[in-house]
Amino acid sequence: MNLLRLLFNKSSQVPRWFILLFDIGLCAVAYLLAVLTRYSLSFELGQFNIALTAIPIFLLVKGVTISYFRLHSFVIRHTSVQDGLRIFYAMATAFLFLFIIDSFFVYFPNSKDHLFPISILLLDFTFSTFFLAAFRVFIKLMFIRISSASSEKKENFAVYGAGTSGLTIKRKLEQESKEAIKVVAFFDENENHQQKILEGISIFNGNLDLESVIHRLKIKQLIIADSDIKLSKKQDIIERCLNLNVIVRTVPPVEKWINGELSFNQMKHVKIEDLIERDVISLNKESIGQQVNNKVVLVTGAGGSIGSEMVRQLLQFKPKKLLCLDCSEIKLYELDAEIRDSHPQAMNTFTEIIVADVTNAPRMQRVFDAFHPEIIYHAAAYKHVPLMEENPGEAIRVNVSGTRILADLAVKENVERFVMVSTDKAVNPTNVMGASKRIAEIYVQSLFEHQAKTHGAKTKFITTRFGNVLGSSGSVIPKFRKQIEEGGPITVTHPDITRYFMTIPEACQLVLEAGNMGNGGEIFIFDMGKSTKIVDLAKKMVKLSGLTLGKDIQIVYSGLRPGEKIFEELLNDEENTLPTHHEKIMIGKVRQYNFSVVKSSIDELIQLYNVQDNMVIVGKMKNIVPEFKSKNSIFESLDNDVKLPNDTDLQRLLMQ
Repeated sequence: MNLLRLLFNKSSQVPRWFILLFDIGLCAVAYLLAVLTRYSLSFELGQFNIALTAIPIFLLVKGVTISYFRLHSFVIRHTSVQDGLRIFYAMATAFLFLFIIDSFFVYFPNSKDHLFPISILLLDFTFSTFFLAAFRVFIKLMFIRISSASSEKKENFAVYGAGTSGLTIKRKLEQESKEAIKVVAFFDENENHQQKILEGISIFNGNLDLESVIHRLKIKQLIIADSDIKLSKKQDIIERCLNLNVIVRTVPPVEKWINGELSFNQMKHVKIEDLIERDVISLNKESIGQQVNNKVVLVTGAGGSIGSEMVRQLLQFKPKKLLCLDCSEIKLYELDAEIRDSHPQAMNTFTEIIVADVTNAPRMQRVFDAFHPEIIYHAAAYKHVPLMEENPGEAIRVNVSGTRILADLAVKENVERFVMVSTDKAVNPTNVMGASKRIAEIYVQSLFEHQAKTHGAKTKFITTRFGNVLGSSGSVIPKFRKQIEEGGPITVTHPDITRYFMTIPEACQLVLEAGNMGNGGEIFIFDMGKSTKIVDLAKKMVKLSGLTLGKDIQIVYSGLRPGEKIFEELLNDEENTLPTHHEKIMIGKVRQYNFSVVKSSIDELIQLYNVQDNMVIVGKMKNIVPEFKSKNSIFESLDNDVKLPNDTDLQRLLMQ
């Protein structure tokens, strides 16, 4: 009884020495059966006695081969085809050694016959292989039977994909999980797999049977086994499961399995990013590589969400020098540690970590003098809408003045390309942050046109404009995730608010592509796909966490924040777009501005920082950007003013 408990109890393990002795005992039985079978028809007592006296030698050889192939070390209740092959190899090796021993035995003094007749060796090989394999299969079947008896206590799982990966996942779920799990169904889209049975489990049509089977078998979780499944199909499966309150997990590609083996811990819960993610972008890596190779590349805001990903993307192209600049010491420390772990050779060859503030002109001049950057990706910016609404002077100092300092240095030092990362909030801005980015766009565009007319466009100024990125600091995804972990409530500003979303890697890849294709003066607009209702995003995140909305957690509406608008735009009402060779990148046709007027007005705006009067600063911004109409903000009162005292009518002078 104790032995049975050890064999069939999931939490127990039979001692390996016991299994070794048991295997040797089975081999002894197989040998005796082989001898009896061999001599049953023509019984010769002398040969029979010789065969019996050879048992010690026989068992010694079998014991050595069993130990060498470690047949006793495997968990019997999880016997697999690989274990069967090892049994075959072990018994074949034993057969070979016994045959060699028998061949030398006839030359011994006083030996008149073979110690192991070849017929006995063949019979023994067959019987011992069968007994060892049958014993393991019997234990496995008994374990499954006993486990099935308590299946009502287990949570039913399903696996999407009935191929090799699906079968591996099924076994890992049953073997390694600390949870009470039972795989009850496979789903597959391959007609050759459907309506068949795999290890006692039915394979269903993934397109037609998903909902009905989940209901009928009371499936609680589904594992998507096929890592190569189309993204749109994967998202469809996740959406269908979410509607049924079924938790979905995914597995990494085979090449990311640990030492070629899948671990249960690698079966990760689906994240909201998986539902918004889009197909991999096709980049002209050869062209980007040619542009970046042997060049000194500067990334500002390198510690931020976009800047750090730009650094990761650029590392693969191995520029002559990659300058990672940011004013945040802790962010640069984290980036430095990451690069040292993932690209240890980079820190010793072509990567520099620079603590500097883009608004500090002498410090930036020192950086240019020391490293002479040839390509600049300008991602440094303040981007949090409510905070900038309360601190417009800082938006001007960083987003406008910082960009101007960097752009002027780029022209002075003959930088080849200046790629500015902007935002969709610069279109018809309703907040200070968006307006500050629009003013920065206007400056770099007009500066490019000015230098082109005066002494030829040596520096190509390129602007990229896109919406929210998933996972960036200050975005709703980390905020909702934290609120869910804390038990709620989830705060959404408005039931109808929508936003465009893009993953950080996708955004940075498009920045690289746009920067490569730009000839100067363009504003590149990225295809952001469909806008997403924030409240729907929150609901999906609740379901992905396994909670029930209204029961486990609540959604509350907090009201629009200062400067926030319900719908985001990517183009001004008076603008249109032109296509490019990349399907996800368009060129925005925007108004042209007089550089001397722009420079003068921006100089005045920056000087207002010293006044520290928010109303005056924002009023000046509205003069420079006439389409800047505040929403849900104290600055709405300025929208009725034609101009502030002592201001020039910039709306007339800016247009050429």
